[in-house]
Amino acid sequence: MNKTLDSLTLPAPTASVTDRLRYLIKLSRLTQAGFADRIGVDPSNLSRLLTGHTPVSDTFINRVVVNLGVSKPWLTDGCGVPFPRDIHAREIQADENTPRHDGRRHGAPVYDINVSAGSANLSREFTKERIIGFCDLPGINVECPIVRVRGNSMSPRLADGSWVSIRPVSDTAPILWGQIYVVVLDEYRMIKYVRRHNDPSMIVLHSDNPDYDDIELPRDAVRSLYLVETIMNFEIVI
Repeated sequence: MNKTLDSLTLPAPTASVTDRLRYLIKLSRLTQAGFADRIGVDPSNLSRLLTGHTPVSDTFINRVVVNLGVSKPWLTDGCGVPFPRDIHAREIQADENTPRHDGRRHGAPVYDINVSAGSANLSREFTKERIIGFCDLPGINVECPIVRVRGNSMSPRLADGSWVSIRPVSDTAPILWGQIYVVVLDEYRMIKYVRRHNDPSMIVLHSDNPDYDDIELPRDAVRSLYLVETIMNFEIVI
């Protein structure tokens, strides 16, 4: 008989993060090694974490949240319930008869990267170590990385903490005027609408938030562009 939220005792709000992780392992009906594979971490690292030899990092928390759909406030502080919007526990339970495709993961990689701040070398940040999960949903291009947006300059179109799927644009590709891009400059990057300028050598970067002014800059100041293909705004409800 499958274990569900109703047949397992939820950890008390005062329990530790590791207590809640052990609860999730029991709920998944996986071995500890299988659970580690499910959230994309090394089994030995998970073992050290559960025994208190390794601290629980925010990156690890994000891996659990993204891969299992767990409420971050519940996992970190015991607030609310484990699964927002009453997601049934079967979503993280293993089906022994379901093929795992030889252990290979499918879906677009989700990176622990903020694209609305940082240095110019965005492409160098797409490393295996920065992956916190995978997203396999209709309409999401599995070849495009999914990254986080911070700040309110594109609000309400892009909420602070939203996720976007982005596609690199080659130097010869035409700019789709009026579309949202991640614009990478020498010293920083930002996410904006890219609009046509009266001067062909210039472009206009426009924010959705009216409190922010337009930015005019030379086209040759842009080091790279990433077209925003999909926007994922969501709110965790507990």
